[in-house]
Amino acid sequence: MVKQRVRKSRGFARASTLVQSRVRSASEGRGFAQTRLLTHWAEVVGEDIAKTAQPVQIGYNKGGMGATLTLLTTGAMAPMLEMQKEKVREKVNACYGYNAISRIRITQTAPIGFSEGRIAFEGAPKRSPKVDPQAVAKARAATQNVQSEDLRRALEALGSNVISKNTD
Repeated sequence: MVKQRVRKSRGFARASTLVQSRVRSASEGRGFAQTRLLTHWAEVVGEDIAKTAQPVQIGYNKGGMGATLTLLTTGAMAPMLEMQKEKVREKVNACYGYNAISRIRITQTAPIGFSEGRIAFEGAPKRSPKVDPQAVAKARAATQNVQSEDLRRALEALGSNVISKNTD
């Protein structure tokens, strides 16, 4: 007889637990035994390298030890990354806890145009939202009786966003 696991979180679950199995199966398809290398890439190798390269695949040799990590970068950054391969290998192996990676292969692509090359290494610039003065005035009028200054500012921002979305 199988016991049912009782959840103590009263209906709520962390988002990471909801997608953990899907991320693991997708990453294992590319050879990543530990998803931490993918999810915390910038922390593992540093911000400078993470801006210029992304891990694509880990290929294992027939003997089992000494895997090859494939990194995707643009053509202009490939020579710079080539000089830092040993440093990247040490940092990645520190993430695994042993010498799992023996070789790093660099794959170059155009910044746009190829299916895997379309990924942006840096985040897109943030757009500033359009502020509708009438929506701000309505939100300010609706929150004028709130005593807490921080709460009033937060409610004004939320209210102006909701009002401006409803008028579009």
